[in-house]
Amino acid sequence: MTPYRKNLVIIRMDNIRFLLIFSFGLLVFMLYQQWQIDYGPKPLMPAAIESVATKAKEDLPTVSGETAAANAPAQASVAAIASAPAAKTVKIKTDVLALEIDLLGGTIQNLDLLAYPVQQSNTVVDAMRRMVGWEPETVDRSPVRIFNADKDKFFIAQSGLISSQGSATAPNHLTVFASNQDSYTLQDGQDSLTVPLTWTDNTGLTVTKAFTFKRGSYEIKLDQKIDNASAQPWSGRQYSQLLRTPEKQNSGSALAGGMRAYNGGVIYTEKDKYKKIDFDDMREEVLDTSTKGGWAAFIQHYFASAWVPPADQDNHYYTKWLQEDDRYVIGSYSPVVTVPANGSVNLTANLYSGPKIQPVMEKVGKGLELTVDYSVLTFIGKPIYALLNWIHSFTLNWGLAIIGVTFCIKLLMFPLTQASFRSMAKMRKVQPRLKELQERFADDRMRLNQEMMAMYKKEQVNPLGGCLPMLLQIPVFMCLYWVLGETVEFRQAPFTLWLQDLSVQDPFYILPLIMGVTMKIQQGLNPAPVDPVQAKIIKMFPIIFTIFFLFFPAGLVLYWVINNTLSICQQKYISYQIEKAGLAS
Repeated sequence: MTPYRKNLVIIRMDNIRFLLIFSFGLLVFMLYQQWQIDYGPKPLMPAAIESVATKAKEDLPTVSGETAAANAPAQASVAAIASAPAAKTVKIKTDVLALEIDLLGGTIQNLDLLAYPVQQSNTVVDAMRRMVGWEPETVDRSPVRIFNADKDKFFIAQSGLISSQGSATAPNHLTVFASNQDSYTLQDGQDSLTVPLTWTDNTGLTVTKAFTFKRGSYEIKLDQKIDNASAQPWSGRQYSQLLRTPEKQNSGSALAGGMRAYNGGVIYTEKDKYKKIDFDDMREEVLDTSTKGGWAAFIQHYFASAWVPPADQDNHYYTKWLQEDDRYVIGSYSPVVTVPANGSVNLTANLYSGPKIQPVMEKVGKGLELTVDYSVLTFIGKPIYALLNWIHSFTLNWGLAIIGVTFCIKLLMFPLTQASFRSMAKMRKVQPRLKELQERFADDRMRLNQEMMAMYKKEQVNPLGGCLPMLLQIPVFMCLYWVLGETVEFRQAPFTLWLQDLSVQDPFYILPLIMGVTMKIQQGLNPAPVDPVQAKIIKMFPIIFTIFFLFFPAGLVLYWVINNTLSICQQKYISYQIEKAGLAS
């Protein structure tokens, strides 16, 4: 490249160009995401449902290295299913959960999160909609349902025992249990609730399957106590698994602004740590791996369901695809356990099914908080979330927490933005002289560039001085996007007045319009590019970004408004200092 062309490229590069590149890249990414939603691969539709007994066989885990006879369900269990007139359920209600346990296998189904409605009503927004002649939106106040017995939204949590070859049959999720009560309720003043189910056979083997619920907790403890009153030892494994049908419409939930929330399987092992296994992966390849501890889960936007076996034992993780019904299994089984004659053993596992609240999930299982996925920018997203959470502990308002984080980020970048704004203020002071040079050497581009470079050197002005802070803002912006879109605490989190959900777009587009105004004011404080074509493009930026931000989460737009306002104040103060000190003529 000739010196002339090098100088020309350096001069024409303006820090605002990075905003243009960023906005173009963001637009391309959003278009790609929308294309995936509209035209990407869709999950297969379920085939006709066959008999329950036949399908239940396929759900059982296949133990590696053991014979088919050891893995097959007992014929008595299958016969019991085929002859059962209807599945009986036990209803449980705590302060945060309402669910059913099917006595067929002790399977957990129809689990509702009582503190998380599908939608929330907003009297302020309803009143404002009426003022402008709009009808209030229909609101679904029913609780979010995680496990579901409906075949179109099928999602259940199964558990049981697999007998080793030569041992007496043990109950699995095909076995009918007995319960003393049809319903259980956590009473006021009661901290925990235990729901026992029992099974026994004619050899003297008795299994008590107990589910324990705690007040305010989304964790369900499973205990399977095996009492062996027979004359022979019993050996086998405990398994726990999740079985579900993918959502019919799309494989993931859409975040505000067009990005997609992951919806599928996840496992955690010591080797691979957090690993996604989506439905396509389960169709193409069977998971077959072992690790100490770990967990297996199906996750969705804001919520997760995970079986967490004991952390001190070696667990084997597996997946299955039940092709005919397009159902998917992910789970684990334990090492072989032997119960001596006239002895007993207690096997345990924990099931978490609820919101993805990171501090809560950290206590349930190692790495379980990683189900809150901030993509490749997790290393930045987690500290931002921790800071938001800390500020919220004082303000008790997530909108104020966002404002507090904006101040902290601004303070952290203060030295860089200070240098950037000083450079731009100097550029603004020399702007009239640049225009004069442009008019004088309009017919001699090489001389014009030489004179401009000489002026920059003399006045100690760096035309790219504002680029670094802007580049650093881009990953912070993207991290906040994921934090606000993935963190369940922001779901339906109110700020003030009409902003009653920071995770979705502003219902009246007031914040995006304010953002556009602040961007226009900030643009007026920056030196205009020498290139007239580029100057015209940059003038369109406030309009373009306002259109983008119309569909972004209100919390993200709030961050950008506060950031712009602080930048305006900082930039005006620095410009005043430079003019006062006479640093530029």
